[in-house]
Amino acid sequence: MKLGFLVDLNLCMGCKGCEIACKVENEVPLSSWRLRVKYIDIGTFPDTSRSFTPLRCNHCENAPCERICPVSALHYLDNGIVNIDSDRCIACAGCIMACPYGAIYMDPESNTADKCTYCAHRIEGGMMPACVVACPVEANIFGDVEDETSHISRYIMEHQGAVQVRKPEKFTDPKHYYVGGGNNTLNPLAHERIEGYGLFTNITTLKHVGDPNHSMLDRFNPFGHDEVDNDSFMDFEQQGQDSKNEKGGH
Repeated sequence: MKLGFLVDLNLCMGCKGCEIACKVENEVPLSSWRLRVKYIDIGTFPDTSRSFTPLRCNHCENAPCERICPVSALHYLDNGIVNIDSDRCIACAGCIMACPYGAIYMDPESNTADKCTYCAHRIEGGMMPACVVACPVEANIFGDVEDETSHISRYIMEHQGAVQVRKPEKFTDPKHYYVGGGNNTLNPLAHERIEGYGLFTNITTLKHVGDPNHSMLDRFNPFGHDEVDNDSFMDFEQQGQDSKNEKGGH
């Protein structure tokens, strides 16, 4: 048995239900994610579209994170899942640097590495991963890729030529597949960014970097930068103090 995951990007509608289900099921801390749904906008107005891509651990058959771990905290289960033992983890972050998919994070509460495990605890009990159960359009397909009669194997055979993986050039042999979405969805370098624009707005530049002669004192200077020196500033300070005393200030 070798478990794998497939996402049909033609069905995914970006509801992020899988994100929330994963976070709740695995008690993932705030600001951390085992699973996230990325989106990109393609085209220019009015001919535009938005594509969603769920991203999680790829459970590679040739996993660099498993090889680099010095204490075997990352290890293979018999079903092919790349699992992680937080009790063994020494937080060296080697796996985080080795993973080409950015799928591993450091848990801020336990200070140990963590990632998607295909909900291995649920699999052991005969249940599906939480994200599969939560998907309202059944875009997440999970099962044994070595069983020709399984749903995921039949799905792969039916979509031969259209099945993709992320970063095949890394030769990690990922067991996480995608159908649909195109190259722009899975390859960040393939997505065209219009020159002069960032994610939300037009990119502009400052007309000048700044005046090296300005200082923090200029924030309190009512005379202008060219009309004051240290002595005149001290006179201004004294005038302000006298005015404050006249008004009964403390």
